[in-house]
Amino acid sequence: MFGFRSMRSLQTFVAVHASVHNHFNQERHLYSRDNFKANRTAALAEWRQLGAA
Repeated sequence: MFGFRSMRSLQTFVAVHASVHNHFNQERHLYSRDNFKANRTAALAEWRQLGAA
């Protein structure tokens, strides 16, 4: 909380960070390399599509 001036700005940051982190967190140790790369590529493509909109 030290870097945030108010609880509201902290909550805003955490809400955005959680959605982005959940989108890209693939738990690498549970997947083979090929599956991990395919999932990562799909997530990045979706993120770019959302950013372009």
